[in-house]
Amino acid sequence: MPRRSILSAAERESLLALPDSKDDLIRHYTFNDTDLSIIRQRRGPANRLGFAVQLCYLRFPGVILGVDELPFPPLLKLVADQLKVGVESWNEYGQREQTRREHLSELQTVFGFRPFTMSHYRQAVQMLTELAMQTDKGIVLASALIGHLRRQSVILPAL
Repeated sequence: MPRRSILSAAERESLLALPDSKDDLIRHYTFNDTDLSIIRQRRGPANRLGFAVQLCYLRFPGVILGVDELPFPPLLKLVADQLKVGVESWNEYGQREQTRREHLSELQTVFGFRPFTMSHYRQAVQMLTELAMQTDKGIVLASALIGHLRRQSVILPAL
């Protein structure tokens, strides 16, 4: 028997949606001096842009940008403008699969992002049990869990 999903496709999409207003983009994706210093250690505009975009996706919505995924165009432009590189540099990023893996590993180390583990799962079950007694809405539970994981810099699991 197939498992029943507690989230509709639209709910799942809304939980991981990127900000669409300029103010929210700026709030979530403006780099501080420390961020810029770390980003500028990458060689070449493509690697700086790719590293920075990956950092943005890890911070919010809390996921890893897939190998074949293109970044959200307004986010890409905002990041490119901050780094003073062209958005077309993205096309050259990650031509070596190993570059993306190395960047992801470094982002986790330097910025403290952690993968979702069984320990996080157990903690989530404990945290959500009381809330689950108060609602039958999966979106409420998923929203609470995602907020909790983001605050802990845990990379979100697949929904």
